[in-house]
Amino acid sequence: MRLSRTLAWLALVVLAPSLEAQITSEEYAARRAALAERMGDGVVIAFGGREPVRHWPPFYQHPAFRYLTGFLESNAAFVMVRQGGRTASTLFVEQGNARTALYNGKRATLDEISERLGLEARYNDELHRYVESLIAEGLPVYFVPDVQSNEYSTSDSLTAGRNFLRGLVAAHPGLRVSERNQWVDELRAKKSDAEIALLKTAADISSRAHEAAMRAIRPGIRESEIQAVMEAEYRKLGADAPGYSSIVGSGPNSTVLHYPAGTRVAKAGEVVLLDVAAYYQGYSADITRTVPVDLTFSPDHRDVYEIVLAAQKAAERVIEPDAPRSAPTDAAYDVLKDGLVQLGLIESVDASFDAPSGLCPGAWANDDGTCPQWYLYVYHGFFHGIGLDVHDPSQFAMGDRRFQPGDVFTIEPGIYVREDVFEDLPDTPRNRALIAYSQASVDRYVNIGVRIEDNYVLTTDGLERISDVPREIDEIEALRARPVSE
Repeated sequence: MRLSRTLAWLALVVLAPSLEAQITSEEYAARRAALAERMGDGVVIAFGGREPVRHWPPFYQHPAFRYLTGFLESNAAFVMVRQGGRTASTLFVEQGNARTALYNGKRATLDEISERLGLEARYNDELHRYVESLIAEGLPVYFVPDVQSNEYSTSDSLTAGRNFLRGLVAAHPGLRVSERNQWVDELRAKKSDAEIALLKTAADISSRAHEAAMRAIRPGIRESEIQAVMEAEYRKLGADAPGYSSIVGSGPNSTVLHYPAGTRVAKAGEVVLLDVAAYYQGYSADITRTVPVDLTFSPDHRDVYEIVLAAQKAAERVIEPDAPRSAPTDAAYDVLKDGLVQLGLIESVDASFDAPSGLCPGAWANDDGTCPQWYLYVYHGFFHGIGLDVHDPSQFAMGDRRFQPGDVFTIEPGIYVREDVFEDLPDTPRNRALIAYSQASVDRYVNIGVRIEDNYVLTTDGLERISDVPREIDEIEALRARPVSE
């Protein structure tokens, strides 16, 4: 096992440059053709990412724009026109500048873009006039928002694309522009073979980074040092960047879902939660492990960890083509709820508490306005797609909400025992009974946050786990015992 993994590292280092062109211009063209079929006659406008204005963050192309064009330079726009069964796609790009080229390198020429991407290319100074001519023909206008993540598309109103369209609407009273994120999301939800290959590479590189952290963690190490170990490892193996802000939480910070790596020192007797993964050729993995600061798990750590791992495995067993999204969710929850009862943290799987305003969203609340007690320790979803965005569209989140071949996603159950778990609860008879029942167990397991997250691809043959970081307790302890020098 160890030899094969070492060979995998060497293969990544040797082969990484050849993997850069896995998604061909033909595949990009097929994506655009599929989008055209969805829209009928009309105009689709999409803007890419803008040139960063700080000194000097790296530029990353917006996922939807990259999906449709494969163009990785800043300040670009894409316009697709479909009329009478014919489709024309044009990429508008920033013209090169001899002065800025000294700082940022030369921009691709129009001929280079056309040859490489199979797209007609023009300079940005023609964009406004071109779009005006299409509006004059009375074609409906659709817009793909220029955002890094769909999760923030409705709150980001100041993008270059929205400003451009706002000007068009002001100049043409009565013009209606419809956002069509959904069209592109439906295409992105099913991953192609080339995309799956890139995601497998991202997951493999990320897995090696987690192993490097497992070897390095000892009492006295800072969260930021662990982050540095992991990011150095996956950059060494060819990754472009973090897929998202690295989450490294030790002790009490392990119970904060998105705790950014800070300067806290990890102490003996604690656990460290590592939610860190690499961004490779535009595609992001998403892996979490929870490891002891000492070389072995304590009995209390084991109690919580084994429940979370059992929940993940329960979800794995029920995922197959056409399985409803609810099936693995229910399977994981059944294990977690029973486990919380065993730990003494809740009175029963059906017990409830009176929640303060804002703590328990409507989707989680009971019909009588109370909230289930398990929600105090389990308060996030267990699945999401991965791809060009770390939270990428997936088939099981659309339509009839069933898993289908081509879904690539995470399974990530967790339990988090916060020291302030009862702090904001209203003083009611129901809550007083809960606290009296479970306070001793909270004190026992306090500041233990455990999440286990792996990446998967679903094929017609079944479910494949594509992240291979050790997750069994004995495997983790065996790796932790090895000298760092190895």
